[in-house]
Amino acid sequence: MSEPSAADISEFLAALAGRDPSDRDGYADLMTRKADLLERIAAARPGDVDAAEVAANARARAEQLTSTDR
Repeated sequence: MSEPSAADISEFLAALAGRDPSDRDGYADLMTRKADLLERIAAARPGDVDAAEVAANARARAEQLTSTDR
C-alpha cells in the first residue's frame, strides 16, 4: 500500500468541497475514501501511533456511516 499522492488528496478534497450535504450515501462514500487515504498514510509511517489511531477512528466512522443499522 503506497502513501497517497498530492493528487489523491486533492481529488478527495475537491469531492468533499463539492458534495451535496443532503446526500448521505455520498457522504458515507467520501468518509470511506478518507479512511482509505488515512490508512495509506499510516501504513507509510509504521512507527507513527497517532497516524494509526486517526486512521482507525476514520475507518470506524466510515463503517458506522455505511452500516445498514443507521
